[in-house]
Amino acid sequence: MKFDFAIVGAGIVGLSVGMALSQQYKNASILILDKEAEISLHQTGRNSGVIHSGIYYKPGSLKAKLAKTGNKQMVEFCKTYGVKHEVCGKVIVATEEKELSLLENLYKRGVENGLRVERITADEVKEIEPHVNGIAGIRVPSTGIVDYREVAASFARIIEKGNGIIALNTEVQSIDEEDEAVTLHTNKGDFQTRFLINCAGLLSDRVAEMSHVKTDLRIVPFRGEYYELKKDRRHLVKNMIYPVPNPDFPFLGVHFTRMNDGRVLIGPNAVLSFKREGYQKTSFLWKDFMETIAYPGFQKLAMENASEGLREMYRSFSKKQFIKDVQKFIPEIKREDLVPAKAGVRAQALDSDGALLDDFVIIQNKQMIHVCNAPSPAATASIEIGREIVKYLTKSISIFGQ
Repeated sequence: MKFDFAIVGAGIVGLSVGMALSQQYKNASILILDKEAEISLHQTGRNSGVIHSGIYYKPGSLKAKLAKTGNKQMVEFCKTYGVKHEVCGKVIVATEEKELSLLENLYKRGVENGLRVERITADEVKEIEPHVNGIAGIRVPSTGIVDYREVAASFARIIEKGNGIIALNTEVQSIDEEDEAVTLHTNKGDFQTRFLINCAGLLSDRVAEMSHVKTDLRIVPFRGEYYELKKDRRHLVKNMIYPVPNPDFPFLGVHFTRMNDGRVLIGPNAVLSFKREGYQKTSFLWKDFMETIAYPGFQKLAMENASEGLREMYRSFSKKQFIKDVQKFIPEIKREDLVPAKAGVRAQALDSDGALLDDFVIIQNKQMIHVCNAPSPAATASIEIGREIVKYLTKSISIFGQ
């Protein structure tokens, strides 16, 4: 079967690309392939549902630009298509004196990224989140909550009403590139496309390798484990409470998020997963494990972050330690107030020098685009990422009418 565009991966980014293409090229044929029986089963369906503001990201980076624009687009999309959401804002809270300078730096970064951010005192933190123990904070009003699987389902309906096909249970096994086409060999037969867009998330580096693209990166899976507050203790968290991020560690740390349905998630931690799609502590796949630990970049990362990594592992297995970190913010939360919730795995790209790639990575050649690093805030920025991919493609395309 021949298509104008083929997208590997039916997560929120792949679906957003499909939606943007169907709107830009109304006469083109579009195919989205996914190995799973449903759309959005991995990163899209296993995150905390935050519509991010873009405060954390380096000014001028793709993440900063696309998160800020994507935040507005996501809210507008949800309003237009009736997707339940709420722009409730969040507070970033310092609990120790040593965090105050980091909090101020974060405030300045928010201003530099063009966001509305507000310094708040300890009393003002208490007004917003009465149960929080903080000495100062930042309020970010544009942060919101949504169920990204619902958003992705809306993207899929738009694609299927237009000129797109979503082929599930269809796994790409190898890829051949020729002068005028790319052939995808799958468990359901061969598909030919003029342009290939790789949005395979946790497996995006492997799809790139199938395409004979040199990337100098490896996806390293980090499992984020959550707890949920018991129903009768949900009143302890009004909206969203975040810590001041540790500049020496690439993740945000444990935070508190009220979900659309009223549940309150606490987490995630960030522990190395021994399987790309490993959502349990016992998840293990020899190929994935060896591929990670044999990668020179991971070996360098592990050496440089050994103490923090061991702390995260300890907290993963010790609810007592997890509670200690939680009680820095809300002392009223007790061990018995928390029950395990669904975990997710972050597809984090790492280069051969041991650097965790902080920005989105989009690699383009003549007939392919590979989205090879799109962890958080990719869901927030997904609509804008889709439009950005279309801009890249438009430079290569002269064969379609608008």
